[in-house]
Amino acid sequence: MLVARPSCQQWLPPPPPPAKHRRSPTTFPAIRATTDPSCLRPEPAPSAAGKIKRLVLTPESRTKLDPFPDREFYSYPRFVTHVDDGFIATLTELYRERLRPEHEVLDVMSSWVSHLPPDVKYRRVVGHGMNAQELARNPRLDYFFVKDLNKEQTLELQSASFDAVLCTVSVQYLQQPERVFAEMFRVLRPGGVFIVSFSNRLFYEKAISAWRDGTAYSRVQLVVQYFQCIEGFTQPEVIRKLPSSGGGLQDGNSPFGWIARFLGLLSGSSDPFYAVIAYKNFKPVFE
Repeated sequence: MLVARPSCQQWLPPPPPPAKHRRSPTTFPAIRATTDPSCLRPEPAPSAAGKIKRLVLTPESRTKLDPFPDREFYSYPRFVTHVDDGFIATLTELYRERLRPEHEVLDVMSSWVSHLPPDVKYRRVVGHGMNAQELARNPRLDYFFVKDLNKEQTLELQSASFDAVLCTVSVQYLQQPERVFAEMFRVLRPGGVFIVSFSNRLFYEKAISAWRDGTAYSRVQLVVQYFQCIEGFTQPEVIRKLPSSGGGLQDGNSPFGWIARFLGLLSGSSDPFYAVIAYKNFKPVFE
């Protein structure tokens, strides 16, 4: 039974305190939708593979004695071999060892002959050079294109589309070797091989100053540096076959050939053989 008490009054809230004692409304910082960074997997930095780490040549060392365009010099076809039979036999055997029939091959700075093993049929062989008549005579090429790599280094080829790139007795004419080697890296598939071979023969007026003024040893080291300046190539491998007194080629890595390697002065009727080889790394290189 509820009883009403006469003294009961309606409850009213107490009056607000004076302004100086009044508490301001509590404010909270804006809350943004964030995720704890520790819960995120860090994104890898862009791959540095194929980038030019440093320039090997100075502007002076890129110069040639002949200032006229290369297109003029190579406009007339030369159906000759620029090295002797001993060099060619060594190079063909090297290709037999390093290339496979299922490989797609790019032969840069090529001519009317590619020196590939005649009994091996490769999946595809693409040739590049400076003279269309010479390239059209090359029986190993499935197709070819003409481009001056000293004027433009970018190739109209898909990235990672070749298993091997070959450059035979022509590296001495490159005025932008760093960019050319970076482009060869781009078109190679992971694990693909780049074989650069050369001797002591050259068109003197068309070779760059760094090559003309160098020794056999310094020229090998120059090509090694071309590979090393590109991020992602394996440590270059050097193969030397130097002339013997009998006119053949001997292993230039033997102790007896050390002085000859340094000076490039071994006598003999055979052309010395040099090859520098590197592979495109399987693993991506990150900065």
